[in-house]
Parts: sequence; structure tokens; C-alpha cells
Amino acid sequence: MALWKETSTPAPAGSAAIPPAISPERSPVPASPEPLSATVALRRPKERIEGGESVIAANLSIDGKIEGAGNVKMAGRFKGDVRIDGNFNIEPGATVTGQVLAAVVLVGGELQGNIESAKRVDVLEGGVIVGDVKAGSITVAAGSRMRGHVEFGWDDEKVSKLEPSRLGDGK
Repeated sequence: MALWKETSTPAPAGSAAIPPAISPERSPVPASPEPLSATVALRRPKERIEGGESVIAANLSIDGKIEGAGNVKMAGRFKGDVRIDGNFNIEPGATVTGQVLAAVVLVGGELQGNIESAKRVDVLEGGVIVGDVKAGSITVAAGSRMRGHVEFGWDDEKVSKLEPSRLGDGK
């Protein structure tokens, strides 16, 4: 089904066929914005509508605090704390200085600070962490570096039950 009215006219003898110019009648975009916005809304992925992803570009340097829901991709430089209900991705070449609290943390750049209570931390090749990491699981790629204390695989309830016996209190 065509969105435009198509009429063909025979080309004069001995000349190349010239396609007809696009006119408002031939335009593939509807004239009314209502059908277009409805079409765009149907094509947009659901996760973009609900949470989305915020990107801090490589040429940006920001001091402050990031809080909220959704995913954040850091490609620039950021100084401050990050507390998000989503994924935090530090791209190669990016630098973050501060504490990070997120569901999943991917470190491809450099993090100078602690990662607290993440479900998963992935330190990618070339990634650097200078600080402590506390996570449900951690994956460390060859070629990455880390300086700090790491705790993973522990549920908070298990840790609190084991602490007295580990200290020799016998409770």
C-alpha cells in the first residue's frame, strides 16, 4: 500500500526517464504529526521509556552527585558519589573519583573509590580500581588492575552470623 498517489507519464522518445519530483502528495511522511508520533512511540524500546540510559560524553568533566534510577554510561571525568538503581558503566578512558552504589558496575576506565553492595562487578581489560569492592560476584579480566580490599559471594546475613566466631568470641 503506497502512502502517496503515483502517476506515471511516459518519457519523451529518445530521452532518459526522469523520476517525478517528490511532492506533498508523494511524501512518505504523513502531513499530520499525530500518526508520526504514534509510529515513533511504537518503535521505541520499552526500557528507553521507563528508565533509559544517561551518557556522560568523553569531553565532559563533572563535579557533583548522581542519584536516581536508570543506567549511566560514563565516558568522561566525574568527581562525586554515584547512587543509582541500575547499571553503571565506566568506559575505557573515563575516570570516576568517588563512591559507587549501583546494581551492576562495569569498569573499563579508572575508578578511585569504593564500590558498595553491587550485585555484580566486572573489571574489564584495562580497567583500574583503587578502592574497596563489596559485591555479590566479581569478574576480573586479564590486563586489569586493582588495589584495595575485595569481598564477594557473601550475603549480609551470613556475614553477621560468622563475625563473632571469626573474632574468637565463641558466640
